[in-house]
Amino acid sequence: MVLVGLMGVGKTTIGRRLADRLGWAFRDSDHEVEEAAGRSVSEIFADFGEAAFRDGERRVIARLMDETGQAVIALGGGAFINTQTRALLKGRSLSVWLQADIDTLMERVSRRDTRPLLQTEDPRAVMERLLAERAPVYAEADIHVRSPDTTHDGAVQAILDAMAERVEAQG
Repeated sequence: MVLVGLMGVGKTTIGRRLADRLGWAFRDSDHEVEEAAGRSVSEIFADFGEAAFRDGERRVIARLMDETGQAVIALGGGAFINTQTRALLKGRSLSVWLQADIDTLMERVSRRDTRPLLQTEDPRAVMERLLAERAPVYAEADIHVRSPDTTHDGAVQAILDAMAERVEAQG
């Protein structure tokens, strides 16, 4: 299962809790990219640019899909936007779009200065643009959950309920 959505929506926190509830492994693609590169996401962006980061991210996610059995994988905010990555994930995982309103996202991302795409004079404008650009692609996810409508544990339960509904509908 992969969790998709904008930065700050809670993919890592919800993903860890969901994996615990399911008894599955948890992986965070940003962390895995950092491990593979031996440097932080911010350093990769600064030294090589976003295109190089996205290429590495795509390769790491493909590796995770090959190496990982039952797992919850929290994807970086832009990972699902990549056509090749999305096609790979669609064929091999259940995707969950975690959604939140822009005010909630801004409050969460303002807690840390480690978001390379937000290193600008108007981070809110960047987040609004990203949401507008990415929402139609995130909408291709199998399940949609509004994370701020509830606690993180509530979001986990909403995902589990949606999974159960899918199984029941498939008969």
